Amino acid sequence: MRGVAVLGSTGSIGVATLEVLRRHAAEFQVVALTAGANQELLRRQAAEFRPRFVGLVQGGGDGPECLIEAATHPDADIVVNAVVGFAGLDATLAALRLGKRVALANKESLVAGGDLVLAAAREGGGELIPVDSEHSAVFQCLAGHGGVPIRLVLTASGGPFREWGPERVAAATVEQALRHPTWRMGTKITVDSATLANKALEVIEAHHLFGLPYDRIEVVVHPQSVIHAMVEFEDRSILAQLSQPSMELPILYALSHPRRLSDAAMPRLDLLALGSLTFEPVRHEVFPALGCGVSAGRRGGTGPAVFNAANEVAVAAFLAGGAPFGRIAEVVSQVCAAHAIEPVSSVETVRAADRWARHHTEGLLR
Repeated sequence: MRGVAVLGSTGSIGVATLEVLRRHAAEFQVVALTAGANQELLRRQAAEFRPRFVGLVQGGGDGPECLIEAATHPDADIVVNAVVGFAGLDATLAALRLGKRVALANKESLVAGGDLVLAAAREGGGELIPVDSEHSAVFQCLAGHGGVPIRLVLTASGGPFREWGPERVAAATVEQALRHPTWRMGTKITVDSATLANKALEVIEAHHLFGLPYDRIEVVVHPQSVIHAMVEFEDRSILAQLSQPSMELPILYALSHPRRLSDAAMPRLDLLALGSLTFEPVRHEVFPALGCGVSAGRRGGTGPAVFNAANEVAVAAFLAGGAPFGRIAEVVSQVCAAHAIEPVSSVETVRAADRWARHHTEGLLR
């Protein structure tokens, strides 16, 4: 039986992880739980799973250090990092340096400190297995395959504004942005899916995870959200991973890899009921956040950390009613253009870029 620490257990990914662990209690044991601020739900989770460590990051809790304490718990073989935002980086690094498996749903830590994360995995012998559905799909297509990937295609649902005109998108409300057509996620990730900033973060992640240059990583709109990614090999063969849009499958695979565990609760994909699978190009002029983020990734260094931090602040302002939807990508682009990129030599370099971006973004939003 393998011990599992779940960081961010009260968020949407954390709750889905615990549901998977509940069904596979014979294989895995929950040894640590942390939450951001939802003390009541964390209390109920702790009462059910009886972990050896419980930590609350905010609201009078133990502070961010509890993430590292949970991630480095001696009984945790696997760390599911489902923390939202840059705060997950230190826990990812700490777990990898101890040789643990990190099931990574915290895309921001890899985006902001990708080189540091990969170095920590090499130094400590830790495993980095993606939980995002797109990266899990690529990982599954590559598992046990001897071919050389020459192109990755990540799919995007297109979000709630896939067919909207630019003026209507710019004036979208919070309620409209949170009405995702196929996925049920937390508020920040849902807004990122509506702007397509989420897909930019995933392109940067894919670059680090799979070692391909940015010109070999593509994004296409796939409204059905059934094909999560495709991998083209040097012989021009393309493999794709298909499943119903549910986070539970990539979570289970990240926990059980290289095995595949039987799970009758997983939704079965009925191709005949589905009928057809369609693809569309991204409308970059309507969703400029994607191009802005990929450009930050190409520039490298502290560029992705600045993009990520500026986006977090701008999305928070939108959700709080302090900025219109169309202002998110506009402000993020201004912040990225104003930043003088530095090489990422340490966590402090990333933190400094993160602080600068947040301060600069807040100033532009005043």
